[in-house]
Amino acid sequence: MAQTASNMLPLGTTAPEFYLKDTNSNDTSSFEDLKGTHGTLVMFICNHCPFVHHVIREIVMIANDYRVQGIGVIAISSNDVEKYPQDSPELMADFALEHKIDFPYLYDESQETAKAYQAACTPDFYLFDSQDKLFYRGQLDDSRPGNGIPLSGSDLRGAIDALIYNRSLKELQKPSMGCSIKWRQ
Repeated sequence: MAQTASNMLPLGTTAPEFYLKDTNSNDTSSFEDLKGTHGTLVMFICNHCPFVHHVIREIVMIANDYRVQGIGVIAISSNDVEKYPQDSPELMADFALEHKIDFPYLYDESQETAKAYQAACTPDFYLFDSQDKLFYRGQLDDSRPGNGIPLSGSDLRGAIDALIYNRSLKELQKPSMGCSIKWRQ
């Protein structure tokens, strides 16, 4: 299974705005509509990626743990659905239901949002502060499919905790690893 690393968008970057359809609600929303009072987690995921399947339970637990603390949680799928029909908006809604994703799961049909965030892989995580500045980007934790390291969400949870409790992040921010975004030709 090929691994692609995050591009590591520079810290302090302002969250790129978007206006995308939520496959859970059929509403169209922007970053501004969905952001949290204390910060916002934007993640690029998709339905078929084995790396996403490996971490989806932990992602949902993180969303459930931190949304009540004022962190907005947004998932976006940007894959080319002509070549990867399993990532279609209709199947995104099924995937969300199956995995109990009750936060927005947005479809980036034009792929412009993924380009604006410099997203490279699924999963790819971006944590913005209350001023919409990038505070953390990188991996969930060191666990990967088949490497034997248990899921903990430690890197992302540590970053969210630091953001909420106004602490600096001293740990090295490691790139996320996963399947590449499936770009249209």
